[in-house]
Amino acid sequence: MSTDPEAARPADPAAAEATHGAAAATPEPGPAGAEPEDPHAPASTAAERARDEDPVPPAGSGEADAPASTGPDGDGSGEAGADGREGPGGAPGAPDGDGGPGAEPLVSGRGGVGESPAGPDTGTSDGAAEPAEAQPAPGLTEAQAELAAQKVERERIARRKAEREAPVEAGGKLSGKAADLMAAVRAVESGAKPAAVYFDEAPAAPRKAAPAPPQPRPAAPAPSPAPAAADIGAVRAVLTRGGAPEALAGQAAEALGEGAAEQLAEDPWRLLVVPGVRPAQADGFAQALLGAEAGPADERRGAALLGWLLAQAAVKGHTALEAPVLEKALAQYGVPAPAEALESAIGEGAVLVFHEPLGPPAGEDEEQPVRILVGLEEHALAEEALADGLARLAGTFGGPADWSAAATGPAAELVRAVAGHGLVTHTGGEAARAEPRALLAAARELGLRACLAAHAPATGVGVGAVTVAGLLAGTQGPGRDADGRFDLDLLIVLDAPQLDVETAAALVESVPDGARLVLSGDPGVLGSAGPGRVFADVLAARAFPQVVSRTPDPGPIGELVSGVGIGELNQVDAPGKEVVIVPVRDAGEAVHRTVQLVAESVPRAFGIPADAVQVITPGHGGSAGTRALNAALKERLNPGPGRFGGFDPGDRVVHVPSPGRALPARVVSADAQGLHLDAAGARVVVPKERVESQVRHGWAVTAHQAVGARWPAVVVVLPGDAAQALSRDWVYTAFGRAERHLSVVHGVDEALPRAVAQVLPKPRTTRLTGLLRALTAAQEEQP
Repeated sequence: MSTDPEAARPADPAAAEATHGAAAATPEPGPAGAEPEDPHAPASTAAERARDEDPVPPAGSGEADAPASTGPDGDGSGEAGADGREGPGGAPGAPDGDGGPGAEPLVSGRGGVGESPAGPDTGTSDGAAEPAEAQPAPGLTEAQAELAAQKVERERIARRKAEREAPVEAGGKLSGKAADLMAAVRAVESGAKPAAVYFDEAPAAPRKAAPAPPQPRPAAPAPSPAPAAADIGAVRAVLTRGGAPEALAGQAAEALGEGAAEQLAEDPWRLLVVPGVRPAQADGFAQALLGAEAGPADERRGAALLGWLLAQAAVKGHTALEAPVLEKALAQYGVPAPAEALESAIGEGAVLVFHEPLGPPAGEDEEQPVRILVGLEEHALAEEALADGLARLAGTFGGPADWSAAATGPAAELVRAVAGHGLVTHTGGEAARAEPRALLAAARELGLRACLAAHAPATGVGVGAVTVAGLLAGTQGPGRDADGRFDLDLLIVLDAPQLDVETAAALVESVPDGARLVLSGDPGVLGSAGPGRVFADVLAARAFPQVVSRTPDPGPIGELVSGVGIGELNQVDAPGKEVVIVPVRDAGEAVHRTVQLVAESVPRAFGIPADAVQVITPGHGGSAGTRALNAALKERLNPGPGRFGGFDPGDRVVHVPSPGRALPARVVSADAQGLHLDAAGARVVVPKERVESQVRHGWAVTAHQAVGARWPAVVVVLPGDAAQALSRDWVYTAFGRAERHLSVVHGVDEALPRAVAQVLPKPRTTRLTGLLRALTAAQEEQP
């Protein structure tokens, strides 16, 4: 590892002297007061403001026995909020002082509404082995196609559940395999009885190995219709009566659906479903509409607050919260009887309640300790459907196959495991990604219909690889069979830590009976942008075979990153200047040195063009966040007036078409249709009304936007005001994006080694591990 000894001068990695220090020089810390922000959103978003508010104070409620190497919360995604507080997965704090009705009345211009959070993405398949891709339905964007496809999958899951048998009481005397399984795993969904869901019992016949002719790809489902102008007008009239900004009308009509105006007039606190609206604002709106009737003890207020609290918790990665945590949060928001409010909301079906067993099974005369969890239906449905689907794939597996001829090389253990099981997990670093690629090649040699899907389009993933988003949207990968499931025998999913519960449920539901599924990923990286910790929960349950790669990441960068993964910021020898430390004293110098590294030093020293150098920093805001860095890098690399909404042809950008995706692209042109982008050779048109919310400059990104991709050279910028945003998983992810060269612009003094050693990923409260463990225990009891 090298360090630049002259902090006041521009740094040249080629000239930096090699040192054997631990991680970096110790420059003077920069100014305090960081403004790292939401890692996923392309602009100041509602999710950022929700994180800023920190409405829910859960602490330490994640799965205690998750693997030590697991990422945030097991897979967490926490970058800091706009004011330096914890981001998704962080432990929320107390509310912002709007604890009672009318504490902060809603006034014009204070709706607090922004765009949706977003992050990494997809590209196109480059493999000839896959069926020919069909075009999306006319006028339908890829993002709309993906969201519509996920909606169809959720509806399919709901129909499957509705068709199954009636509820059974947990712990009651049951008969039959399905009843035994469900009695073990279903939590209480109402105050009186739990709803049970039955697994499919009859395994399908083993699928034939010979590939079938490709099926025609169905057209992408149409998105939900936009609210009618009359509906928006009616909502606008109600908002005006309550003194709320009229600009919220479209979002409120879309969020509330049919009869939105009547819903708001009857229950003004329903305004909280609009992204960015806070309790104090909803209280002011309710007071204006209802007058003295709008009191803090109103049941409508309690139910709306509960939904809002759980929605904010989902932004931080939780799929449920413990009942005492919610009661405490309700009290902080001025609800006089929080326990009664929670009980009322459960009774009305506004939220669901679950009893999760704690510890080993109790004896016959002992009472089983449980923790009471409360969640929203959408997350409960997704988590239970995911457990259903994983159990189905394991249970319908047709039996071991003889793949001994293909079990050679570093991937031999993985090939053998997949030959003998329907569901296998695989863990390892960047170098270990070669093993799933080898499995893909072996499966195709054996005549199986196999597909590999990654989180983001990246070089080196392999021929025939697609993205998870493209696979679900139907724009990439195999077609679907008559039952709506993927026409394949083996699905390999890379970057599994990036799967949130809804995406994972839709994906698993689409895998046919008898097919094999491999979930592969690095447990140490930042986790999903959405709720859940799917990969970490599956690993923690230990219900399925786990293959741990022994392939080490090579070179000085691999050695450095491997040490970070176990909490050590080790010294590494970097004779080729593979790792260089550039000390800085303040944020201004950090920006200056970063521009010099990208534009001059790295290209000159390593022959890597500036376009192949990626800058990564903890947040969007602050004096050395992505906004400031991108402005400086644009001025140096592609100066222009920004005549297309702040963009010029040739600008390097990140397109975020939907939450959790970030698509690297370059601006081509703009016209009446919108902003034209080139994304890995594919032409993308972003409508002009969405440019501000979906596109930002991309020379500098956050680690969450970078996860799943790698670049020849990476410059990680750590200004002094970002010290509080650092954690082990953030550093592990950022440093691991570099292939040949890593420069660290270092202004955080001892905060870097401290973060690596002490700042662990934030826990997330989820139910998947408990569901899988209970299911496994019930299966083992079967004769």
